[in-house]
Amino acid sequence: MMFAVAMTFIDQTIVAIAAPDIVRELGLSASGMQWVVNAYLLALAAFFALGGRLADLYGPRRVVVIGTLVFVVSSVLCGCVPKGDAAQGWLIAFRATQGLGAALLFPAALAVVVAVFPPDRRGRALALFFGLSGALTAIGPLLGGWLTNWTWRAVFWVNVPVAVVALVLTAFAHVSDRRRTGTLDVRGAVLIAVGMGLSVLGFQQAWSWGWDSAATWACIAGGLAVLGVFVGYERRVRHPLIDLRVFRDRAFTVDAAVLFFSMLAFVPLFFFASVYAQVCLSASPNQAALFLLYFFAGFAIASQWGGRILDKQGARPALKIGTVLGCVGFALWAGELTDLSMHDQWPYAALAGAGIGFILAPASTDAVNRSIGASYGEVTGITQTVRNFAASVGLAVLGTVLTHVTNTNVVNTLEGRGLPPNVADDVARDITESITGNGDAGSPTGTGPVATTMRDAMSAVRMDFAEANQWVFYGMAIALGIGFLCALRHPGGRAVTPENPEDSKTFADRPDQRTGA
Repeated sequence: MMFAVAMTFIDQTIVAIAAPDIVRELGLSASGMQWVVNAYLLALAAFFALGGRLADLYGPRRVVVIGTLVFVVSSVLCGCVPKGDAAQGWLIAFRATQGLGAALLFPAALAVVVAVFPPDRRGRALALFFGLSGALTAIGPLLGGWLTNWTWRAVFWVNVPVAVVALVLTAFAHVSDRRRTGTLDVRGAVLIAVGMGLSVLGFQQAWSWGWDSAATWACIAGGLAVLGVFVGYERRVRHPLIDLRVFRDRAFTVDAAVLFFSMLAFVPLFFFASVYAQVCLSASPNQAALFLLYFFAGFAIASQWGGRILDKQGARPALKIGTVLGCVGFALWAGELTDLSMHDQWPYAALAGAGIGFILAPASTDAVNRSIGASYGEVTGITQTVRNFAASVGLAVLGTVLTHVTNTNVVNTLEGRGLPPNVADDVARDITESITGNGDAGSPTGTGPVATTMRDAMSAVRMDFAEANQWVFYGMAIALGIGFLCALRHPGGRAVTPENPEDSKTFADRPDQRTGA
């Protein structure tokens, strides 16, 4: 099952490295490329709870196989995207179906792990499962950098051999298809998908539509309103898509909140850091991948340490340490971005990675261990939905900040070099679309005054983009700071997996969970 979910987590980061090559060949816009990254995350978030419910109703082995097939077919179609006007829509659509396949695959794989391990070994198995899922994202940039040197299409085709091996292993594992009774909450699935999609659409398109646009706020407010309707509906339905009773446990609620704010930074980092490295540091895809490796060095070490803290003291200390380190690391990293030196930035990248490493596995494992009865799939559906929705929102909001600040900085630079305001606005928008969407820092050709001014200003434009990225990284630091405030509310103690999986009481109802005894 760990092998099966590997490709779903690799795909969260592998495309970011290939983004410049994808946009140059297909001619995507800045927002179009961000949608290619975000369509996967958004579909994963919108349909994750549905995947968990389908695994309960139809058996986890069957859903693992279906999810794997949907994922790998979508991957092949992404790699076969044709050039021309249809390219952007094609790629976004099949990235979304990739996310759907991952949403079916992951919760079903988790259900298999829960079913196989006895209660006394289940916590350790889940910690390994969640720890690996976070660590696998490190492979994405490295693999993406290597494959992009051949062709960017290979970042999608690489999923084919992984899927074949996963299907073979699933067949040999003889996984039983135990099913639970109930009905599928179709209305709830539609509501959560529409609500998330509308809200992220508003944030993502704010750069194109403008923050003063009625369409921007209609999407954001409408999406949040639909999510509110979803919550109200889930409280009334007999077999809900998401059992909201689990939020009565304060520790679970804090775990989910900390995961939300940490994921605002974690997944979007790969896209922004990759484009920054290729624009401001003139890095190749391979060098950009190595740039991100510093982050994962800290992440890997801290993940092991965080797991030990979770076993001995519970999640609260790990969450507090992680959010503080992450906040400080991203803030210091932001301050170094304008030095345009990879060597000067690596300690702060490693510190930020350590912060995230302390958070992900302990928070995810603690949340699952506080599930209601045997509903591990449902509870994981909540935490993974929170994680992926946060990643989508983070990419959309921070992407809008990046393009807005970059455009403002470039306008000021061009006006300072003598271009009229109206010309500077038009040229700045073209430059912003170019560098924020695909990392294209090539000098413009031509002999006219505008082209000449742009060539002379390229070094200043790189600095403008670096300064805009500072806003993004400070935003990530603020998100981790809010996560720390949430972590302070964690009641502490260790969650204990129930010996009787049919026990319907939440762990918050037990005295030993409140005291940590």
